[in-house]
Amino acid sequence: MSTGIQIRPVRAEDFAQWRALYRGYADFYEVDQTEEMAATVWSWLNDPGHEVSGLVAEDADGRLIGLAHHRPFARPLSATTGCYLDDLFVTPESRGSGAADLLLTALRDLAAERGWSVVRWITADDNHRARSKYDQLATRTMWITYDMPTA
Repeated sequence: MSTGIQIRPVRAEDFAQWRALYRGYADFYEVDQTEEMAATVWSWLNDPGHEVSGLVAEDADGRLIGLAHHRPFARPLSATTGCYLDDLFVTPESRGSGAADLLLTALRDLAAERGWSVVRWITADDNHRARSKYDQLATRTMWITYDMPTA
């Protein structure tokens, strides 16, 4: 299932392949993403002082087939820090390869290593394939998400 797929931190030389993956992610969610926006995210991923970090799934041929962007977040009620998974994407042709499982497992292990209490993420209600996978690996909560524009 996942033979030959390695999960590793994103590296500076990954830009072109990462950009193709991130474009695919934005297209999936029908989000207009400029090159400037992508450049900002890339700069965050390559800044050790920034809270956002990234993992990639690399196949046996050295091609990046998936990504996971994550960051710590404070959980005041439990007085702990959690891991927030902002973005998870696997190329359509690599879905079913085990890459998503490996990325999520790597995040769980990273969170445990850092003493983080939970790995949390959201997904679109109609993202049925991903939700089916998530239901196998995590517990769906009953929390509803709201966005309040600032301008």
